[in-house]
Amino acid sequence: MSRPDYAGVLAALEAETAALDRVVADLSVDDWATPTPATGWDVRDSVAHLAFSEDLAWSALHEPDEFVTRREGLQDAGSDALVGAGRTMPGAEVRAWWLGSSAAVRAALARRAPRDRVVWMAGPMSAMSFVTARIMETWAHGQDVRDALGEPPEVSARLRHVADLGVRTRAFAYESRGLAPPTAAVRVELQGPDGEDWTWGEAGEDRVRGPALDFCLVVTQRANPADTALEVSGPVAEAWIAIAQAFAGPPTAQRPPRFS
Repeated sequence: MSRPDYAGVLAALEAETAALDRVVADLSVDDWATPTPATGWDVRDSVAHLAFSEDLAWSALHEPDEFVTRREGLQDAGSDALVGAGRTMPGAEVRAWWLGSSAAVRAALARRAPRDRVVWMAGPMSAMSFVTARIMETWAHGQDVRDALGEPPEVSARLRHVADLGVRTRAFAYESRGLAPPTAAVRVELQGPDGEDWTWGEAGEDRVRGPALDFCLVVTQRANPADTALEVSGPVAEAWIAIAQAFAGPPTAQRPPRFS
């Protein structure tokens, strides 16, 4: 599958940020305190985490040595540390923090070349991949916010960036658990929201197919595979989807199915 150009990925990140901001721009105090599916986090925490992550991204881009030190300190920190000062701030201030930090990171990334290396949680990555990771993080935590507020998922062609990252992090899902990634290929066939077919890998016994939205929800661990329309065939594909994790950090488990 061909990769989009760098300017297009940056524009997608800006659009994903704007899409979530339309959801939170006019929230009431009570709305900001609405619990999300992320255990122990409310809407304000989710947006505060995005703001905190953008500050980390700025540090990675400008102060890589300091970032590495901060990263080491976060490895054993609890989830409270990942919202920064957000729990001491009103929701509107958290929103302003997030938007300001996000804009600063996008401006810094616009000055980079697509292949420039940037340090991050699981190790160095290209600036192109770094932007894709920011899209994924914004969409995934935005999904928690939407779930909390009863809003529908954000469905656009930008899901292709999330899906692509979900495929490319297949080996990471194993390595983060101390497991050797299988050498067998897995074919991924997704139906994009615009009717386009998105495919990765060669055809074989192991295959994942279905709506792109469902795949993105699974690889970001926002939905249990059992609650989606994904068709997973073959033992290698089944093992991967059970632990799929498109985001950096320690391994976490899929959310339990809503209907058993």
